[in-house]
Formats: sequence, structure tokens, C-alpha cells
Amino acid sequence: MSDADRNASSLRGYYRWHAKFYDATRWAFLFGRRGLIATVADQVKTPTRILEIGCGTGKNLVALAEAFPGAKITGLDLSSDMLDCARAKIAPFADRIDLLHRPYNGPVAGEDGKFDLIVISYALSMINPGFDEVIRLCRGDLREGGVIAVVDFHETRWTWFRKWMGVNHVRMEGQILAQLDAGYEAVVRQIGRGYGDLWRYVTFVGR
Repeated sequence: MSDADRNASSLRGYYRWHAKFYDATRWAFLFGRRGLIATVADQVKTPTRILEIGCGTGKNLVALAEAFPGAKITGLDLSSDMLDCARAKIAPFADRIDLLHRPYNGPVAGEDGKFDLIVISYALSMINPGFDEVIRLCRGDLREGGVIAVVDFHETRWTWFRKWMGVNHVRMEGQILAQLDAGYEAVVRQIGRGYGDLWRYVTFVGR
């Protein structure tokens, strides 16, 4: 089993338990999720196809469906437990939202064409190894001129907090922004602070 496969298996086990209370607790940590959708709406006016990688319980899928009523949306996640939660949320938009149960280890775009927008919210920091490959694969799934939109943990100056987040599968070493800068032209590039300066998170929208 490769390191990437071991990480995916570990994450499935992690979310098998956390899916039950994910939405009730993560609002206190995952800053910038709603703001990302509003930021994207200013940059991508009328996307027809949207992909969210690591869609989890479907919170962003609903927000995307409301923000872009003409778009067909695909949500991808490797956790069947998280997708079970998502199905209940997206029921009012079931004609426009499809769910895929798989890791993002290859192209998603098929006969329907490539995506105008790819959204990744607090997923890349948990894909270790492989986050850089996900960022690279997005280029192949985006149409020419398409937009990638990311919000995620960035870094922390506190060693103890970095280690504690590592126990929860999160890597916070500034690695995500470095890869995004290398692969995309930034339209929005912002660093926010969580609880003073306990940690920093990044919002990135690029072409």
C-alpha cells in the first residue's frame, strides 16, 4: 500500500466517526468558507459546471447551488459517511448536484466537458502526501480560463499547535500556498488569522 493510499484509508476512518458531529463543531475552526463562495461569485459570474473536491457534508454544495442557480455541480469525497450527510442536505438541488465517492487521483471531467470552477475547502491540508498532485490535476479538469478557489489552513508559529493539528491529519507548514502560487495566477490571495494569531488560513482564487 502506498503512502497516499494509507493516508486515504486513515482519513476514511477518521471521518467515519467525525461525520456525525462535523457540522456542529467545525464552524468554530473553518474560517472563510462562506466568504470564499462570495469571493468566487465576484470573479466567476455564470459558471455552468462546478467541482468541489472534498465536499464533505455538503455545506458548500448548497451554498454553491444557491449562488449559481444555473450551474451543474459535482461534489467529490473519499468518505462515504460524509457523503451520506451530504445527500440529505442537497436533496432540494438533486437535479443539479451529483456526488462522487472517490479520491481525487485522476480527472473527473468527462463527456460533459471541463469545469469553469473548482472549489477546495479545508481538504488540501489533510492530503499528505498528495496535496500537490491534487493541485496539479485541477489544471487538467479546468477549462481554459477556469478558476480554482481554495480556503485552508496555512501555518502557525506555535510548535505545539502544529503537532496537535497533525494528530488530526492537518499539515500547517505553508505548503499549500506555495504550490498554488507556482501553478496559478492569483486573482485573490489573502491570509487571515484564527483566534488572534493561533493559526493563519489562506484564501486563494486563481486562473
